Amino acid sequence: MSDNLPPTPAPPGAAPPGPTGATTDFGYRSVAIDEKKPMVRAVFDSVAPKYDLMNDVMSLGIHRVWKRIFINALGPRPQLSLLDLAGGTGDVSFGWLRGGGGPAILSDINASMLSVGHGRAVGNALLPRLRFLVADAERLPLPDRSVERVSMAFGLRNCTDKAAVLAEARRVLKPGGRFLCLEFSRVQVAALAPLYDAWSFGVLPRLGQAIAGDSASYQYLAESIRQFPDQETLAQMMREAGLARVAVRNLSGGIAAIHSGWRL
Repeated sequence: MSDNLPPTPAPPGAAPPGPTGATTDFGYRSVAIDEKKPMVRAVFDSVAPKYDLMNDVMSLGIHRVWKRIFINALGPRPQLSLLDLAGGTGDVSFGWLRGGGGPAILSDINASMLSVGHGRAVGNALLPRLRFLVADAERLPLPDRSVERVSMAFGLRNCTDKAAVLAEARRVLKPGGRFLCLEFSRVQVAALAPLYDAWSFGVLPRLGQAIAGDSASYQYLAESIRQFPDQETLAQMMREAGLARVAVRNLSGGIAAIHSGWRL
């Protein structure tokens, strides 16, 4: 994958590393902060070959609808560039380019996920307008004020220091640029909650074992959703990172939500 770049030191002004010696969540477990990233990387190394198939199975295909709404909200235009954080196998980057967006950077900390995305990009003739970047979203090797859009779909919950990711997203945005995050969120319809819990914890790990030979990774993914900040908490975190005009759009009764904010 010759288009990939190795992780490089962050430029001046990038967010500093998080504190050492403290703990953070890994699903429902508490782990040392410096242990989480390699553990998350191991999860996605495991699921990468079957990731797209499992997304369809896990969400009954609804994730494709959510991503279409998300890409439309990004507002692809030829004069705008996109940084797709935790972009994985490329769904958002590909949708951006097909929708008429300008050049895109598909970035992820996990090279295995990007390798799958690279193969998909070759098959869809998208490489000329797409750059691949192996990087930690908490310390991006990109200059200040370098892109017009930053997207993050189903990746923020896997990051150790979410505040640092939001600060980095704002840092690399040009004034007038916009950050959008699509993530699983807090169900807003009470009747959905027990069904959603039964699906997440009773069905998904079994599907992961049957399809990908890995139930533990899908158990973690279900747990990580429950540990993620709710809609208003994440909105406040975005404001604290310096993003303005923060807005939230719930999807499917709050199972997922789009958060957006501007760098003014």
